[in-house]
Amino acid sequence: LKPLSSWYLDILARVEFFQEWYDLGKAPPVFWVSGIFFPQSFFTGAMQNYARKFNEEIDLLSYRHTMRDDVIDPKKELTVAPVNGVYIYGIFLEGCRWDSELHKLNDSKPKELFTDLPSLWFCPVRNREITLADYRCPCYKVVSRKGTLLTTGHSTNFVLYIELNTDIIQDKWIKAGVAAFLALRF
Repeated sequence: LKPLSSWYLDILARVEFFQEWYDLGKAPPVFWVSGIFFPQSFFTGAMQNYARKFNEEIDLLSYRHTMRDDVIDPKKELTVAPVNGVYIYGIFLEGCRWDSELHKLNDSKPKELFTDLPSLWFCPVRNREITLADYRCPCYKVVSRKGTLLTTGHSTNFVLYIELNTDIIQDKWIKAGVAAFLALRF
């Protein structure tokens, strides 16, 4: 578990995020997904907005994940929301790193346990074909990687899979225990 001081700083950051959202009077152009208590419902809601906008069946939609590794500071640089989908930031990787120059997963640098994942664009696509070469990286709320199943069918910890570009066989990343997290222990 995080120390109390980290929880305090975390709640202050969450309050600031939601206060900015409230002051804006509409959805912000980019979302700090780590600050959302139940991110599964956030992603479902974004998908429902798209389905209503285009009168699509939500069961035929899935997210295409586009890495925005050209963005250094998402709050300052992503000032306009995407036409479809959502921009998000605040995800960490364990077991590897994202190489912004090569636009793919790469080995972690020495003594680097966690790395920041660049901003992502989650764009709903109808009947999307999964790219088999991509690594389906599990994303969890916290580092423990365990949770319980709620009556709604959602896990208390697992959020979703993020498809990350790689040119290495997926077994390498699976054996390395590569996963994404919304919150760290500190």
